[in-house]
Amino acid sequence: MKNSYFLLHLAVFLAGFTGVFGKLITLNEGLLTFYRVLFSAVILFIIVRFLKISNDTTNSEKKSIGTIGILITVHWVFFYASIKYSNISIGVICYCLTSFFTAVFKPIIDRTKFRFTELLLSALTLAGISLIFHFDTSYQLGIILGVISSAFAALYTIYNERLVQFYDSRLINYYQMISGSAFLLLLLPFYLYFFPVETVIPNLSDTIYLILLALFCTVGLYVLFAEVLKKIPAFTVNLTFNLEPIYAIVIAFLFFNESKSVNTSFYVGILFIISSVALQTYTSSKEKSLD
Repeated sequence: MKNSYFLLHLAVFLAGFTGVFGKLITLNEGLLTFYRVLFSAVILFIIVRFLKISNDTTNSEKKSIGTIGILITVHWVFFYASIKYSNISIGVICYCLTSFFTAVFKPIIDRTKFRFTELLLSALTLAGISLIFHFDTSYQLGIILGVISSAFAALYTIYNERLVQFYDSRLINYYQMISGSAFLLLLLPFYLYFFPVETVIPNLSDTIYLILLALFCTVGLYVLFAEVLKKIPAFTVNLTFNLEPIYAIVIAFLFFNESKSVNTSFYVGILFIISSVALQTYTSSKEKSLD
C-alpha cells in the first residue's frame, strides 16, 4: 500500500509539469492535444511491442477502453484551453475541482450513497482554492473552461478505475491514446475552421516539448495513474492530484513571472489542500486495513 502512495505522488509530481508544457508549446489547445495523444500512442505502441505485452482483448473490449480515452482527450482540450485563455495558475487551480466532481458523480454512476466525508474534504479543497486564487473576472472564460475540464477528468478517473482491475495499464493507455488521436483527427477540420491557425505542423521546439510531454507526462504519468487505481480509490487519487497546482504554481512563479501575490491566504490555501489530501489518505488507509 505504501508503494502505491509513493507511485501516486510521483504521478502528481509529473502532472505538475503538464500545465507548464501547455504554456511553452505555441500550438492551440486542439492541435496540442492531438499531437500529445498521437505521440503517446506511438510511444506506447513501441512499448507494447518491445515488451511483448500479452494482448488477448476482444474488439468489443478495445472499443470500450478506447471510448473512455475520449474523456481524457476532451479533458486535455479544455485544460489547455483554460491555460491559453488565462494562465497556468488558473488552469491548474480549476483542476482541483476534479475531486469535488468525483464525490458527486461517482455515487450517481455507481448508484451508491453519497459519502459525507468525501463531500466534506472536497469542501475543504474548495476553501483552499478560493484562498489561493481570487477569481479575477478578466479570466472568466479560462475559469469556465477549467471547470469543464475538471468534470471530464473526474468522469475519466471513475470509469478508468473499473478498467484497471481487468487489463494491463499499458494496454489501457495504448488503446485510449489511439481512440483520442482518431477522435481529434475527425474533429480537427471543423475545429480549425472555427479556430484557424497559420500552420498545423509543430516547429522544432514544440516538437521537443511534445515528445517530453508525451513520454513523461502522458505515458509515464497515466501508466502510474492506472496502477495506483488498482489499490487506491478514485476519489483519493483525484484528491491527491490537488497537490499538482502547488508544483505548477511554484514553477509558474519561478519561470513564467506570473505575478500572483504570494500572501498569507496563499499559504493558508495550500495548507487546506494538503490537509484534505492527508486526511483522505489517512482515512483510506484505515479503511483498507480493516478490509
